[in-house]
Amino acid sequence: MDAVLALAPTVGIQSACDSLGVARASFYRQRPILGPFPQPVAPAPPATPRPAPARALSTGERAGVLDVLHEARFQDCAPAAVQATLLDEGRYLCSTRAMYRILAHEEESGDRREQRIHPPYQTAELLATAPNQLWSWDITKPRGPVKWTYFYLYVVLDVFSRYVTGWMVATRETGELAKRFLEETVLKHGIPAGQLNIHADRGRPMISKPVAFMLADLGVTKTHSRPYASDDNPYSESQFRTLK
Repeated sequence: MDAVLALAPTVGIQSACDSLGVARASFYRQRPILGPFPQPVAPAPPATPRPAPARALSTGERAGVLDVLHEARFQDCAPAAVQATLLDEGRYLCSTRAMYRILAHEEESGDRREQRIHPPYQTAELLATAPNQLWSWDITKPRGPVKWTYFYLYVVLDVFSRYVTGWMVATRETGELAKRFLEETVLKHGIPAGQLNIHADRGRPMISKPVAFMLADLGVTKTHSRPYASDDNPYSESQFRTLK
């Protein structure tokens, strides 16, 4: 074990045990009572600093390259484009890679193009403080009595009270049926013009012209879900999830 302990700092514990025919398990079991290694490995000497290359740009030359890169005509150009333009003019300041190093040293190596910064966007929100101010409607497909048959359930919900203000079961999903359904529902509740807002997704019956013209005649404001937002009509969707 003493031989393994003396040889381990040079070749490692595994090689020392293999060369001396000692099981490593036996060595590790007795390791706590053997004490530290007799000669610890000396730390590696610090690396010597790299000398500056003889052909490196001087401080003044680097400042001149940076001034050229800051010119108004080059502010939005990549160093490769700047290099090509300077060569066309018969000028050579440094290599393209040197331009990148100079920009990186000044923390200017990011995208140099002018990009549009979008302002903070707040998601549109509909608010109801009393009944018959905001309705949400949608169409779902309950299963029929026979396989591969469905009905179309038209449902209107009052967002404030969660009350079902109107519903209809049909065999089709069309704009004319939606127009008749919404018109009967609004007239049944006697809602004055300019008070009600009806929200829906962007299905074909919801954005159809018969529905739009009818709601305009009744003085009802209509809103739709945002494009590519599948969960922007949560009131009707959560209700239909319960129905199914």
